Amino acid sequence: MPEQPDYPSLIAGHTAVLDMINNGESGLPVLHHLLRLAQQALGADGASFAEYGPHGGRIIAAVGAAEWAVGRPIDLSEPTNARILAGPRTAEVPVSALSAEQAHQIGGRGLHRALFARAELGGVLIGSLHAYYRDADGATGPEHHTLITYLSACIAHLYGGQTGLPVHGDGPVVAALADGLAIIDKDSRVRLWNPAAEQLTGSSAEDRLDRPVPLPVPPPGQVVDHQLPDGRWLRIASGELPGIAESRVVTFRDITDQHRRDHDVDLFIAVTSHELRTPVTVIKGYAETLSEHWYSLSDADRRAAARVLGQRATELARLVDRLLSAANDAGPASGAPAAPFDLVEALRAAVDVLPTELRRRLTMTLPDDLPKAFGDRGSLTTVLTELATNADKYTPPGTRIELTAAADERTVLFRISDRGIGVLPEHVERAFDRFWQGESGDQRRYPGAGLGLYLVRQIVERQHGWVSLRPRSGGGTVAEVRLPRG
Repeated sequence: MPEQPDYPSLIAGHTAVLDMINNGESGLPVLHHLLRLAQQALGADGASFAEYGPHGGRIIAAVGAAEWAVGRPIDLSEPTNARILAGPRTAEVPVSALSAEQAHQIGGRGLHRALFARAELGGVLIGSLHAYYRDADGATGPEHHTLITYLSACIAHLYGGQTGLPVHGDGPVVAALADGLAIIDKDSRVRLWNPAAEQLTGSSAEDRLDRPVPLPVPPPGQVVDHQLPDGRWLRIASGELPGIAESRVVTFRDITDQHRRDHDVDLFIAVTSHELRTPVTVIKGYAETLSEHWYSLSDADRRAAARVLGQRATELARLVDRLLSAANDAGPASGAPAAPFDLVEALRAAVDVLPTELRRRLTMTLPDDLPKAFGDRGSLTTVLTELATNADKYTPPGTRIELTAAADERTVLFRISDRGIGVLPEHVERAFDRFWQGESGDQRRYPGAGLGLYLVRQIVERQHGWVSLRPRSGGGTVAEVRLPRG
């Protein structure tokens, strides 16, 4: 007979959640509190929430024995995941029934069964709430299924209230209630038409339901700009709906008065010209100095100029690599097949090629007995350089940047921790978007292309690892990279 849910914890925890919302808190902090509440009330050993988009899913928050999974991508096309998302609202499965990779990672941490519940808003699948248990022979009762369904509905309500979520950039319900949203069937007939869609198009839900969608619908993952008869412009995107067969979600927003550069091509040209200007100017200046004043310079001055030329040339080569990789939607890699490698040795080698001033700020705490990682050793220099440079850019001079490494049963990891300006909870996923740099003011105060974290995620996930950001207790940011054990 399964134990009953902890209802006193549920009531107390939910009261705390309401107090948080009433006090103006939102987004990931509230989501984390709901996960802790789910773990305690359901008697679980860990809990997580996965957010889904048209191109896949990602664990965006986790607590307890599942905390390691933050940032982990989820393949929605994997058969077991697809069955869970398309079946009943809740499901309990043994971990061994999941995909081989999931079962290997989750089971390796002593978790043997999982209880899932879908979170839906207006017929749109937003994500799923997961509770994990260590006891392989236990079972949950109907009340557990009812409770996890209720908690998943609470999470969906956070999305509906537009309170700091979603954080996963390509989610199907991004600004679903702030933007126009339509659900269409296989015949492109409208099944859902939200109030914002009515306002943007001037067409009511009564007029639109069961009729063809009155807008061009781009293929999933693409966008199209469309001009309305009154001269206004809409930007339209679409995506497949996981768990809802032969249906698609269409979102659109008014971009008539939008002044920022929206197309990646324009932005790429602007970023490239801006980012290349400084190193090229410095190299040109020092080269001309050496060429025109060679005999009047001392040996020390020549060596200093040569060092600057070498540093700037290295910086320029790395920058070109980043820009071209981003333009091709692919991260740089050595091209070598994945293999076991010594992570500590690779990290030390990567640190050796960092700029001198950055190396001086870096404090390393690396164990001697770390298990080997499995992946592309040659790409680690790029990953570490991008994370360390990012920490350096947003951290006051004179403060330390920490590099640490560790391992658990299934992964080997390293962290870059700083005491800089920190990262807002609602930005921890958007920071990995291409060309994204937080608030527009950051682009003036902290120059850069907004490509580094995007490329890091591309590189790491090709090696079946994952990368995540989180605010650091006491201020600052922690960037964490996990790779499979060798």
